[in-house]
Amino acid sequence: MIEVESLAKHFGTVQAVRDVSFAAADGRITGLLGPNGAGKSTTLRMLYTVLRPDSGAARIDGIDVLTDPLGARRSIGVLPHSAGIYPNLSARENIRFYGELHGLSPVVLENRLEELVDQLGMSEFADRPARGFSQGQRIKVALARALVHSPRNVLLDEPTNGLDVMATRALRDLVLGLKANGHCVLFSSHVMQEVAALCDEIVIIDHGRVVCDGTPAGIQSRFGGSSLEEAFVRVLGEPEGLA
Repeated sequence: MIEVESLAKHFGTVQAVRDVSFAAADGRITGLLGPNGAGKSTTLRMLYTVLRPDSGAARIDGIDVLTDPLGARRSIGVLPHSAGIYPNLSARENIRFYGELHGLSPVVLENRLEELVDQLGMSEFADRPARGFSQGQRIKVALARALVHSPRNVLLDEPTNGLDVMATRALRDLVLGLKANGHCVLFSSHVMQEVAALCDEIVIIDHGRVVCDGTPAGIQSRFGGSSLEEAFVRVLGEPEGLA
């Protein structure tokens, strides 16, 4: 479970996150929505301890990310917005390296590695150097790396960015499988169809604040519209037209 209370973060004069509070439960998929610059990625980065909040609190399975960041990291798997895999290592070597960092025994690690290679359809490129991988291939490797230690909580920052239709379907099935096995999944996305298909709960952020949260059906019922996208636009207000 992920608990967030009044998180805030600024960069100089820019207040990226002003006041964000929400909870993401086990066995549920929670989506962070908002326009570009709303504070979604900054919020996720504070949760996976890359950024330190200026104020507020966050806990991963009861572990405070400020006082015990290493303990929090052990309980999460992270797919950042930038995959950040090592280009001179193969897919398997990238995944194996992270498994070793998490202290997995050689036998457990190799079994888990092969399971992920099969599950994510990486066998054709698993032993090639990552340099030259397509965006979809990089995302798959980064996702396998995030899941190698079987974390209870999974944080995904725009996970389908750059994926083709088949890879997106495979990722969707994987996320639903995590939910079915009781994991807490928190992800950001701009794709409304994806959010509507996957999310049990939605947290909408704008200008660094939570402006609405609830189930997709509940938000649509509250704000009207024929789709979740229309309800989302109504929550934020109609955008200004392009000049």
